[in-house]
Amino acid sequence: MNKNPEKKSENKFIAYENLDKIGEIPIYYGFFPHKSPEIKKVDLDHAKNLLEGDFIEDEESGKARLPLHVEEKVALLRMYTESEMHTLPQPVMFYFKEPFKGSLKKGSQAYHRYCDLEIMGGTKSIAEALLIQTTRAILKEEGYENICVEINSIGDRESINRFTRDLTNYYRKHVNDMHNECRQLLKKDPFDLLSCTNEKCRKMNDGAPRSMDFLSESSRTHFQEVLEYLEALGVPYKINNHLIGNKKYCTETIFSITDADYDKKSNNPKTLAIGVRYDGLAKKIGFKKEIQGVGISLLIKNKKAELRKEIKKLKKPFASFVQLGFESKLLSLSIIEELRHAKIPLYLSLARDRLGAQVSVVEKHHIPYALIMGKKEAVEKTVIVRNNDTHAQEIISIDELSSYMKKLEK
Repeated sequence: MNKNPEKKSENKFIAYENLDKIGEIPIYYGFFPHKSPEIKKVDLDHAKNLLEGDFIEDEESGKARLPLHVEEKVALLRMYTESEMHTLPQPVMFYFKEPFKGSLKKGSQAYHRYCDLEIMGGTKSIAEALLIQTTRAILKEEGYENICVEINSIGDRESINRFTRDLTNYYRKHVNDMHNECRQLLKKDPFDLLSCTNEKCRKMNDGAPRSMDFLSESSRTHFQEVLEYLEALGVPYKINNHLIGNKKYCTETIFSITDADYDKKSNNPKTLAIGVRYDGLAKKIGFKKEIQGVGISLLIKNKKAELRKEIKKLKKPFASFVQLGFESKLLSLSIIEELRHAKIPLYLSLARDRLGAQVSVVEKHHIPYALIMGKKEAVEKTVIVRNNDTHAQEIISIDELSSYMKKLEK
C-alpha cells in the first residue's frame, strides 16, 4: 500500500522555471527553458563593429528595421563559456520567452519579440531542422496555418571569402548602373547591395553571383541535408539568393519563416521568424575556443493570451526516441510531431549522433521505454519499442505508434 500517494503522483512531473504554456512545444523537442541573458557592456563592445548591414524591413510600416542583434549572440557565447556549458552533453538547446535586456536598438521597437530558440555546441543540419519544426509548431498554435520558409546558405568562412571577391568584382563592373547610395555601399560592404530595392539595382542583382555557387563541399552537404529535412516534413520552402545577413558573423544557413497568407495581392509575405547560424563568431570576438551556434527569433504578436500563462510543471516523459543514421532522422521529426499531438511526452536527443550519448539519457532518467529507429526501420516505416526493464521489444508500424504508446502509458 502506498503511504504517500501525493509523493508518487509528484514523481510523474518535472518542475520548471521560466516556462509558459507555449513553452511545452520547445521542451517536447528537447529545448530547455532558460532566463534570457542580460546584454552587458562587454557584449556591446565586442559587437560594435559587427552591427551594421544586418536587418529586415518591417512590412507593416515600411520604415522600422530590426537588427538581428549580434550582441545577443555574443551574450549567449559569454553565458555558455562562463557557465562551462561545454561540459554538458552537446549540443545545448534553450528556449527564451523574454527579450534579451539591453538589446533593443533605435527603430526596432515596432517588432513584437515572441520568443527565441538557440542550439549551441553542434554543427549538424538537424539543428536547423529542429528550429524550423519547433517554430512551425508554435506558429500553428498561434493561428498561422500557411507558412513558407525562405532559405539560403553563404557557407563557411572559405566559401564566404570566395563569394565576396566575385560579388565585389561584379558590382565594380556595373558601378555606373548604380544610384549614388549603392556606390557608397560598395565601398563598405557589397552584401548590402543585394537587399537594395531601387529598380536599377534590382535588375542588376538578378544577374549577381549567388552565394550557393561558392559553397565548399562540407557546406554544400550541410545545406542539402537541411533542404532534405524540409522536404521530409512537407514544409514549403524557396531559395532566396538575396537572403545574406551579415558576413562578419553569419555562416552557413540563413532562413526566415513567412506568412504566405499575408498580403497575397502584392506578393509581399510577412516575416514571422528569422534564423541564422553563427559558427566562427566566438573566436572572432576573442574567445579561445570556437562555439558553434544557430538560433531563431519569432517576431509575432501574442494573439492568444492563454498560451503565455506561466506553468510550473509538466508530465514526465515515459519514453525516449533513439535514432541511428540520416534516414531515420529524416523521418523522426514527423513521427515526433504526431506523438506530440497525441500528448505522449518523450525524451529526445535528435541533435546527437552517437548511440552512447542517446542511451545515456535513457539510463540517467530511468525511462521505462525506448523508441528505436535505425536505417532498416526507416526503410520499413517501423519503430522498435523496447521495455528498458525487461528488454522485451516489439516492432510497431509508424501508423500505429501513437495508439500503441497510448496503451502503454495507461
